[in-house]
Amino acid sequence: MRYLVPFMGYPMQMPCSLPHQDTRLVQIVDSALASAERRSGEWLICKPGCTPCCIGVFAIDQADVLRLQTGMAALDVADPQRAARVRTRALETIARISPEFPGDMQTGVLEHDDEAAARFEEFADFEPCPALDPDRGTCDLYQWRPITCRVFGPPVRSEGGLGVCELCYHGASPDEIATCEMDLAEADTLQAELVADLEKSGVRGKTIVAFALTR
Repeated sequence: MRYLVPFMGYPMQMPCSLPHQDTRLVQIVDSALASAERRSGEWLICKPGCTPCCIGVFAIDQADVLRLQTGMAALDVADPQRAARVRTRALETIARISPEFPGDMQTGVLEHDDEAAARFEEFADFEPCPALDPDRGTCDLYQWRPITCRVFGPPVRSEGGLGVCELCYHGASPDEIATCEMDLAEADTLQAELVADLEKSGVRGKTIVAFALTR
């Protein structure tokens, strides 16, 4: 069964539940995280209440958007008051960032040219994520959080090399850090396939968490 929902400023069809590929993607990423946590031991100090990784706007793809919106629908049922607080924080975020947002304020989609990318590098670096409960220091949508959030902390390889949370791995040598690297090869491939499938249905472009939670 399919239904119409208002999405990123315009109506389009999407499945009532997350696609099977996304469920598999989350399983692979969470398994890779668990493995990295075991290998990291006391070097990885991430825990509930530690929120530096929740500060600063970052880009998310449309699979993340769909997952977050599924989470909001579930939260609406389980805890409507908490869901309302999340939406209020998201709307407040949008109001604060709107003057310098490097994208379309109507759809929330980020521009993707070089100039916009450069502007986004230092955009809203001190803006807390709307899903972050400021009183508890925990994520109200943790189960449905974006992939970027799921891989933050342990060593993750990118074009810039092997990166880790700046609060973690103190005292570990570069070789020791490398032994804790998350293996995301399968996840990267599956994520690219999932995003490509969404693009075929007309859902394309990257956005930020605040817009995902209010569209």
